[in-house]
Amino acid sequence: MEFYYSDVDNDVLIIKADGGLNSDNASEFVDKLVGLIDAGQSKIVVDCSHLNIISSSGLGVLVRLHSKLAKIGGDVKLACVKGMIEQVLTITRLNSIFEIYPDVNRACLMFRPKDTDQ
Repeated sequence: MEFYYSDVDNDVLIIKADGGLNSDNASEFVDKLVGLIDAGQSKIVVDCSHLNIISSSGLGVLVRLHSKLAKIGGDVKLACVKGMIEQVLTITRLNSIFEIYPDVNRACLMFRPKDTDQ
């Protein structure tokens, strides 16, 4: 699995996950993200458009990421979830924990402050 990082609006980190998220690469993924979170990153979007496989270790990584960000007032959102990944999130009921969006742009937009002047 390959991970690609890019900033959007210097505020939201987009992670593009290609391949599978499993026990072979979960610890590397966590280590990199924990470092970024400890450095102040609190808004993350995981682009799942090329994620084909996710194991229980991979699900554990996403839950750990969600918990760590929630403690500091941040959040992780999932984008482009489809096929087997969508089924796994539904079966495990993790789709009720994670906000899931059809594309990365919509996920990023959800991090923008709400306009309360109306």
